[in-house]
Amino acid sequence: MHPANRLKRLPPYLFTVVDELKEKVIQRGVDVIDLSMGSPDQPPPPEAIEELYRAAKQEENQRYSRENGKIEKKLKQTIAKWYGERFGIELSPETEVLPLIGSKEGIAHLSLTFLNNDDIALVPSPAYPVHFNGVIMAGGILYNLPLKEENGYKPDLRKLDKNIIRMAKLFFLSYPHNPTTAVVNLDFFKEVVNWGKGKEIIIGNDLAYSDIVFDGYRAPSILQVKGAKDFCVEFHTLSKSYNMPGWRIGFCVGNAEILASLKKTKSYIDFGLFRAIQSAAIKVLSGPQDCVARTVETYRKRRDLFVDGLRKIGWDVETPKATFYIWARIPLKYSALTSMEFTQLLLEEGGVAVAPGTGFGEYGEGFIRFALVEKEERLKVALERIKKILEIEG
Repeated sequence: MHPANRLKRLPPYLFTVVDELKEKVIQRGVDVIDLSMGSPDQPPPPEAIEELYRAAKQEENQRYSRENGKIEKKLKQTIAKWYGERFGIELSPETEVLPLIGSKEGIAHLSLTFLNNDDIALVPSPAYPVHFNGVIMAGGILYNLPLKEENGYKPDLRKLDKNIIRMAKLFFLSYPHNPTTAVVNLDFFKEVVNWGKGKEIIIGNDLAYSDIVFDGYRAPSILQVKGAKDFCVEFHTLSKSYNMPGWRIGFCVGNAEILASLKKTKSYIDFGLFRAIQSAAIKVLSGPQDCVARTVETYRKRRDLFVDGLRKIGWDVETPKATFYIWARIPLKYSALTSMEFTQLLLEEGGVAVAPGTGFGEYGEGFIRFALVEKEERLKVALERIKKILEIEG
């Protein structure tokens, strides 16, 4: 029973590998502080849970979701209104908004929708794994664009070969960036859109962390750029802003023709979202956004605590302006280790689980990522454990 060749091309999934390592350590009786996966630990808004409970009891909501149903139309209208209030972008709810079973699903299906086996997808590296794994699953050609620290983790499009550009059909972006936490301003997106004009390349921006921003920074949308809707789409999710990762609800907005093709792909694969979850999403997107502000403030405190703690023990890291991650170069003392080997060291010797940089692609090697998804007291314990490891004589 041999799987398809495209599955053989896929590397082991990052979080599956880390989970297996964690389980072995836990079986030894070690209390593991898990900072590996970006799975929010804070509760969803109470109104979301209340609305889910109410809507889940309704008999009509147990059936398949219908594209032209009342709840389905209301969700798309709510998303369009939310985007308008958040970014000043006018969207047609019917043609420029597409709800998703989480943004990860939509990103993977975008590659499946558009890539032939001789089409290139331009994917910055490091990247959230589905950006490149989706390309491989779709049978397309993956072309890594290195994101380097000295360039602010932004791709250098000037160095792209003309033949690569000619074969390219998709270009993925993600700012605020996971895993590096890099941010951009609207001028960057203007440059990207200007570069993309006339090239017949679809640009998809993963905007999952638009709300998780600090110190006065505001994350722009690529769709704020004039002409962007001609060939750009943008992905969003309720997982991060509203602490609803397990609910699996997100959306894609932008170019109507691209979304129509993506919707066609999805129509052959899924039956849409549970209507009670759609109802809950409407509730939180259209209601007061105090819950988002509280979530961001919690992450800000954790960020300050953890960055300060790492610096005090001799591990110099940047203070991120967005996301709830810390992207850290492996300390010089352990620089001979791969990111996976260093991850194993932290886990087996300190009981601290992190994500190895190599799991985010070729150019993630040499780094690890901390996800600040534990309470402050647990983060303090993690820092103490890390300190002991860094103080061990070589």
